[in-house]
Order: sequence, then structure tokens, then C-alpha cells
Amino acid sequence: MPHVLLLGGTSGASQLAQALHRAGIAAVFSYAGATASPVAQPLPTRVGGFGGAQGLAQFLRGQAISHVVDATHPFAAQMSRNACEACAATGTPLLALERAPWLPRPGDRWVDVPDMQAAAAALPQAPARVFLAVGRKQLAAFADQPQHHYLLRLVDAPAPGSLPLPHTSVVLGRGPFSAAGDEALLRSHAIAWLVAKNAGGEATRGKLDAARALGLPVVMVQRPDLPQRPRTESVDCVLHWIAHGTLPAQAPSMP
Repeated sequence: MPHVLLLGGTSGASQLAQALHRAGIAAVFSYAGATASPVAQPLPTRVGGFGGAQGLAQFLRGQAISHVVDATHPFAAQMSRNACEACAATGTPLLALERAPWLPRPGDRWVDVPDMQAAAAALPQAPARVFLAVGRKQLAAFADQPQHHYLLRLVDAPAPGSLPLPHTSVVLGRGPFSAAGDEALLRSHAIAWLVAKNAGGEATRGKLDAARALGLPVVMVQRPDLPQRPRTESVDCVLHWIAHGTLPAQAPSMP
């Protein structure tokens, strides 16, 4: 019988957890521990790291894991690399449940950059009001641009004095976010620039639609390079893979 390790943290991971539960497939849901109050799942859940690729390999052996599904955030590069290494070391089948990246649409004003340091450098020198939609872990890259006022949307309230930026406004929220709601947010904070990670998916693309409607420039951080591994966007295809060992012939898999 399958025993699946689901590396989660995305809306797709939550959808897969529900599907595994409905199908009666034994699985463990793993959160990285990035937020204080992660979404509750219908599966046994663990929180925190494994101790690198070696620790993950030990976990796979100790828990008799038969399949690993990497449904982490597209920017959780180290976890994905560890999963590739651990699965190769233990002979455990690995599949990534990964949403396709966003592509610019007519009217978008994107500035594509490879990483957070380049994103910070792409902002203007003159002080501006910036919606920094990159998550708390990436804020330090913008400390060299202290002249801007940054709007941050976080899941958990930051501890006093914990932010590395001198001028910030913080709103708390967990997606999905609508385009109308994000347009109202950008208007109310007089935002002139948006910085975003190319995470893909519908839950958080509202800010891009809002920026397009307002004619705002978007600094878009592209995804890090990851090892080659089988990938799909479909929860149903993951279930087929677990049952049959392969993706279906017409699976909407990613290259």
C-alpha cells in the first residue's frame, strides 16, 4: 500500500491533501514551519525541516515512504533540491506538483529579474511607495534601498523591531486575494511599484491584474533553477501516478 510524503505549503498541496484523504491513501503532510499558524490538513502533519537531504533520506526509510510529492512553493529551492537528492539516494519515486509560472499579458509592465538582489536594484533611486509581495524571508535584500516606503502583506504579524526595513506598512492576510481587493489595497496605499515572485497560480495573481489596471510597473523575480524531475499541475494526475507509477498519457505535465 502506498505511503506518501507530501511536501506542502501551497494551495495545490492542500487540494492534494484533501484528495488523498478522500481516496483513503496513507500520507504525511510536511510543512516547512514558515508560518506560525499553517492551514489545517486532513492528514497527519509534521512541521519543520528534516536536516538536509541526508535527514530526509533517513525519514523516508524510517517511515517506509513509497512516494514523495513535492508541492512546495516554487521558490523553496533548497527543499526541492533536498527532495531530489534524498529520493535518488533511497530509490523513492518523486513527482512535483507545480503550477505553471505567470506570463505577461497585454498591458503588463514587467521588469524581469533573476533574484531578489536584482529586484532591489531595479527599483528607482527616488523614494517610492512599493508593494513588496515577496514574503518575510526575502526582505533583507531590500535593506540597501531604505529610501522607499514598503507595503508588506504577511501571514503572521512581525515582532516589534524585527523588520530590516525602516519605512513599512504591514497588512495581514492569507490568500486567495481578488483583483478588486488588491486594486483597492494598492490605491489606498498610493503604491507606485510592485515587486513579486513568479509563483504562478490563481490564488495570488490578483495583484498582477490590479497593477495592470493601474498601469503600475512590476518587478518580477523569476524562479530559481531546480533539478530535472517529473512535474504536473494536476492533482488527478498525481493520484494516477501513485496508483500506476506513471503519469497518464495525456497528463498536463510541465517540461
